Amino acid sequence: MAEFGSCAIKLQTQLNSTGPFLNGLSGTLFQQDNARPHTARFAQDFLRHFQTLPWPANSPDLFPVEDVWDQLIVQSCHSVHDLELAVQDLWAHLPQDNIRCLINSMPDRVAACIAAGGGPTRY
Repeated sequence: MAEFGSCAIKLQTQLNSTGPFLNGLSGTLFQQDNARPHTARFAQDFLRHFQTLPWPANSPDLFPVEDVWDQLIVQSCHSVHDLELAVQDLWAHLPQDNIRCLINSMPDRVAACIAAGGGPTRY
């Protein structure tokens, strides 16, 4: 049960630090994949303040940024500020060819999802 408590605290911390950033972006849509942590009451209360894209529960994640997260290897940071700086630096130096390939893969991702009847795909 202590593990659940630490996960809830971590989620709460992440959402609290993300909210001000999202509020500063007018016309922004928030996308989340309805993963179990995103359906927690705290997360739902947070998301109520933003326009979100509809996304069916337990759907394959077609959002290519998931592949980008795998490229962002963050060293251990001692503060939220250090983490912010590390992620911003890594993000700024991501090879644009990788990003372009992910964006260009969207038609194939959608086709694979349709072919799999909404089930898992190779993506």
